[in-house]
Amino acid sequence: MCETGAVVDPIAVRTVIPGPWGPFHIAATERGIVALEWLTSEPAFAAALAKRLGAPVAATADVPADDPRQAHLAVAVAALETLLAGHAPDRAFRFDLTDRPAWDRHVLEAVVRIPWGHTASYGQIARQVGAPRAARAVGGAVGRNPVSLLIPCHRVIAADGGIGGYGSDGLVSRAERLAMKRDLLSREGVVIANDPC
Repeated sequence: MCETGAVVDPIAVRTVIPGPWGPFHIAATERGIVALEWLTSEPAFAAALAKRLGAPVAATADVPADDPRQAHLAVAVAALETLLAGHAPDRAFRFDLTDRPAWDRHVLEAVVRIPWGHTASYGQIARQVGAPRAARAVGGAVGRNPVSLLIPCHRVIAADGGIGGYGSDGLVSRAERLAMKRDLLSREGVVIANDPC
């Protein structure tokens, strides 16, 4: 039982870097990268992540430089900057998806294996995870991806070769989210053949 006023150690460390659609917020636990979001504010990101993980989230300045969470953040930042520059990240990174439902973890593990410059359909991912009729459920798991970009949900497209969806309802319109997906795919040299735009 916690005493009132007891200090709880932060479970994750967060940082923020500039990005093409606004600041990118990244967080890591000792296990790996736990969150990557944009189109949100720093206080909103920290509050939502603390609620999700059930513990406080610290800023990088509040944690020693040799903390393992800092190392995960450094790798994530380098990978994100490389990806946004139009190159495949050359370093492996670890994710912490332990708080996610088993289905989401299974789907996201398949999504992370889609190679740079390639795509897979929701149905293909469903077949890979042993649930060939679950393309819609795959879409739900992809839409809940807490580590967007580094778990490359932008590489998941519709069965007909169309762009599919991207992200959930939020601060920007569906058209703006799809424009971001097209931009991310174009950085990898992917052109969507069946794209109405």
